[in-house]
Formats: sequence, C-alpha cells, structure tokens
Amino acid sequence: MLIRESSARLTLIELGDLARNDLPAWLEKREETLREMVEWASSYLSRPHPEVGRKGHVCPFVKTSMNRGLFYLAVESGVPESSAEAAQALRGYRDWFVELARRNGSAAQYTTILVLFPDLPRDRVVEIIENTQVLLKADYVSRGLMIGEFHDGPPAKGGLWNPEFRPLKSPVPLLAIRHMVPTDLPFLKDDPEQLAEYRRRFDAQTPPAAVTAPPLAGEGGQGR
Repeated sequence: MLIRESSARLTLIELGDLARNDLPAWLEKREETLREMVEWASSYLSRPHPEVGRKGHVCPFVKTSMNRGLFYLAVESGVPESSAEAAQALRGYRDWFVELARRNGSAAQYTTILVLFPDLPRDRVVEIIENTQVLLKADYVSRGLMIGEFHDGPPAKGGLWNPEFRPLKSPVPLLAIRHMVPTDLPFLKDDPEQLAEYRRRFDAQTPPAAVTAPPLAGEGGQGR
C-alpha cells in the first residue's frame, strides 16, 4: 500500500495488499468492492471479448500492468457535491501518477490508477463521472495522460470496432488514469489543441489503424 507523503488522505491499494489481506481498518469495509474490481480487471479487461470487434484483450495494457505490480486502486469515499469537487480530488492522483510512472522507467507505460467512487448514487453517476472526465481531459492530455470514465450506466460511448459494444461498463463508478499511447488518436483528433499535443508526442509513429478507426470509444483505452 502506498500513502502519499504530501497528502495522507491519498492512498493507493496494490494487488499484494489484497492477496495478503493487509488492509487498514478504514478500508476493511471496502474489501469486497476492491476484490470485485480486481476480478473485473482480470476477467473482463484482461481477456478477449466476442463483442469487441478485434482480436486481443478488451484493454491491451491491464494484464501487463497487473503482472508488473503497476496496477493501483484508490477509493474516494462519500459523494462529491459536484464534478468540480471530484476533479479537484483527481488532481492529487494525477500528480502522484506522474511521480510513480517516472520511477518505473521503461515500464512506465503500464502504470494504471483506478479511482473508485463506490458511494455515488445511481442517479448521479453520469453527472459526476462523465462530467469530471470532460473537465479533466484537456489538462491530462497536455501532460501526456488519458483519463477514462467507467460506470454501469453503461456509458453511452461505443467501441471503436463495434459501436454497439460498451467497453467502458464497470460494476463500480471510476475514473482511470493511464499514459497516452499512439492508438489514442481517435479520442483526440477532434480537438485542435489535443491533436497538436498528440502529434508532438506520436505523429511519426501513428499506426494506420489508429488513423482510420472511427472515434467511438471512450478514453479509458478499452475497445480499441
């Protein structure tokens, strides 16, 4: 388990914490939720799905992230008053993500943080999760990061390869932080500033499939 030195309220749970049943008292009531999300990541994100519309896992990176110990979970308890309040909470995780990734060297691209909002009432999930993602996206992209919205609504966005598939559906509302990768072009090409940032980082290595695929999936990195 990692506790951020500059802000003790920020805690990241590692897979090993759950394997050892080593959670602090304040997180014990969240154990079932945390295990559910690990199972979801293992059995859904890290495996092929017949509706994705392409070969490979639903998310190409999660299995490696988990195997390398770079997959972290965080719990934001309570209900934010607004998406602006949720966005403020996410900024701490953003900065921590950058620090963690820097330590991971060549494996940095597999760093992943899922920030869970398990107390959100169903009628506020779309408002908080999707609006917060919109508020933060430009800032994250400017730093070479992506932020994805997941909930059980399910999210309206379809997959890149199958618009009827909802790759961003998850049992617990969350926002996912990861690095930008070359195949993210469809998520960025309609915003001039975000496209410019993408080109600054990746233009020379953009794969043809990323250029031609329709921009229908969410920024969580799934369903590409």
